[in-house]
Amino acid sequence: MSELKLFSGRSNRQLAEDIANHLAMKLGALEIKNFSDGEIWVKYSENIRGSDVFVIQSTNPPSDNLMELLILIDAAKRASARRVTAVIPYFGYGRQDRKDQPRVSITAKLVANLLVHAGTDRVITMDLHAPQIQGFFDIPVDHLYSSAVFVPFFKRKKIPSLTVVSPDVGGIKMARAYAKRLGGDLILIDKRRPVPNEAEVLNIIGDAKARNILIVDDMIDTAGTFASAVKALKEEGAEEIFGACTHPLLSGKAVERVMQSAVTTVYVTDSVALNSKCKNSIKVEVLSVAALFADAIKRGFKNQSISSLFDVDKG
Repeated sequence: MSELKLFSGRSNRQLAEDIANHLAMKLGALEIKNFSDGEIWVKYSENIRGSDVFVIQSTNPPSDNLMELLILIDAAKRASARRVTAVIPYFGYGRQDRKDQPRVSITAKLVANLLVHAGTDRVITMDLHAPQIQGFFDIPVDHLYSSAVFVPFFKRKKIPSLTVVSPDVGGIKMARAYAKRLGGDLILIDKRRPVPNEAEVLNIIGDAKARNILIVDDMIDTAGTFASAVKALKEEGAEEIFGACTHPLLSGKAVERVMQSAVTTVYVTDSVALNSKCKNSIKVEVLSVAALFADAIKRGFKNQSISSLFDVDKG
């Protein structure tokens, strides 16, 4: 049987080290440098011929993270790795998954093509912005769900009078699954986007009065949608408001918006490296997905079923 080897790019080194610890392994030796003009150079510092190589790298901005992953995959294939699996905790460009306006790119499909043509044999990722993105790949995709971490956590918290909120129509299936598993009610927020990265709440479908709220979403980018939802729910009489967000991108003024909002705590995963402004924030708490990815890697290496890890939004 081939040897399992684990490597990490630079986008989220801490998560990669935590995954390696769960596997009782060390990350493989790797050199990554930038030339003076920013160009990326990669070299595997150990023999990987015939090995089963897993490369851990989220592809959040800057775009160098994506380019670095592509180069890592290409270098591994050229070094005669038997199989290369891209472990992408956060799949960037996932929001551009359809042609919703004339003359725009379906960039999620483009990224999928780049990964396949670079030589990726398999992808392990988590909470894609749209699950249909799996169909953009002509290789196997193992799509994990952060609910495998969040649901047990909130069950232990035992939040009374709980109502789960989907901040948009696209997240209703996920929110319904949380509500079902946590024994809560369900609310849908009807919103529109006048321009990208700005959201306006139009209607709250459901009753928030005197309820404790859990807003679930796959990502918080500028936190405009999240802050608007918190404000609207408070105006409807909600009690405590919590958030569960997989990918804490937290760009622009996101941290300030979260801190100034009426939310009690936003629970996020470590799929991307946390914004430095959040590290001492009393309103942001990180739950690690390292054990989940470690289990998926171990099962993938042994050609075992990973379906038990798909704590799917079956609502």
